[in-house]
Amino acid sequence: MTRKLKTRAIHAGEKPDISTGASSPNIVMSSTFTHDEPLGFSINSFEGESPFIYSRWSNPTTKQLEEKLSDLEEAEECLTFSSGMAATSAVFFSLLSSGDHLVISNVNYPGTAELVRDSLPRMGIEYTAVDTSDLKMVEQAMKKNTRLVWVETPANPILRLTDIELVAEIAHSRGALLAIDSTFATPIGTRPITKGADLVVHSLTKYICGHGDALGGAVIGATDVLDIIRQEATVHFGGVMSPFNAWLIMRGIATLPIRMEAHQQSAMAIAEWLQEDSNAQSVCYPGLASHPQHELAQRQMDNYGGVLSFTVPDGKGVAIQLAKSLEVVHYAVSLGHHRSLIYYLDTLELNASSYHLDGLELEKYMTVAGEGLFRISVGLEDSEDIIDDLAGVLGK
Repeated sequence: MTRKLKTRAIHAGEKPDISTGASSPNIVMSSTFTHDEPLGFSINSFEGESPFIYSRWSNPTTKQLEEKLSDLEEAEECLTFSSGMAATSAVFFSLLSSGDHLVISNVNYPGTAELVRDSLPRMGIEYTAVDTSDLKMVEQAMKKNTRLVWVETPANPILRLTDIELVAEIAHSRGALLAIDSTFATPIGTRPITKGADLVVHSLTKYICGHGDALGGAVIGATDVLDIIRQEATVHFGGVMSPFNAWLIMRGIATLPIRMEAHQQSAMAIAEWLQEDSNAQSVCYPGLASHPQHELAQRQMDNYGGVLSFTVPDGKGVAIQLAKSLEVVHYAVSLGHHRSLIYYLDTLELNASSYHLDGLELEKYMTVAGEGLFRISVGLEDSEDIIDDLAGVLGK
């Protein structure tokens, strides 16, 4: 019997402690583990997953989190890392080599964009950044040496969507893997493996933790691919998650389905208020019928998430007013927390630092973002209180 999502979020990967009967997961902080017989000293001594030997290789607490995440994503296996960027780096530096080619979304988390632009070429890895919502552009970007297609959907910060099933067909027809950064969607909204993706990447710091108190990242997918990443990224690069952070993130996952329902409900209410009763010029949220890809959102997402963006006249000036006046919403970076967070992203500054879009691609970005947009991550406060807080500056 396959249990429902809320049940799996609580119970998957967790068992009562054998020695004490403790119901909640233990935090195993030990860096090393004893054995009854001599074992190999190198990871190369083992095929696949090794027993618990040293916590850079594997740890009982992080293992429980990995089992929970792979269950929620309906995948074979999961590896956790110290941050979302550590997880992203693990995929690139484990699966790509000099002479390989990467196709990547041209709008995504700025840290990812900067990593690809600044670091991969130094290692002889080519890349092509395109609008992955345009399947013709994805097709045209593919080369004989393309090994990986990387898509972020919904894309940060303009909430552009990519059809995972169709891009998976393109990638696989050329012998490439497809990785999806599904941080905004979470497994409550989208499970990319079930739609043809080979890998799912999360910044666990965001919704999956949900409380803004622990950094973490995850790569989820098939065992044969994750065995490669485990050897390279966890054992050799060492960017592993601390057991304490794993415990905090497991605590957050227990309420993830309930939280995502609340995030979506409040985000829709705030998006509708911004559209109807504020001085916003444009509002972008996948749950709105006005979103240009709302039909795809309906097919691909079971939950539209809690992030929306909007533009207003004189965005920089409004940002200063909001930063000084907000009481419920925090003017701060990041997203997916129980607290509402808002931040202004100037288009030209972000493009200069991260995206390097030009011509038509910059024009397409600016049709959503204008000269700059506000990204709001709607928290778990009452939506009426969030609206009242914003209305002091944004109300008509």
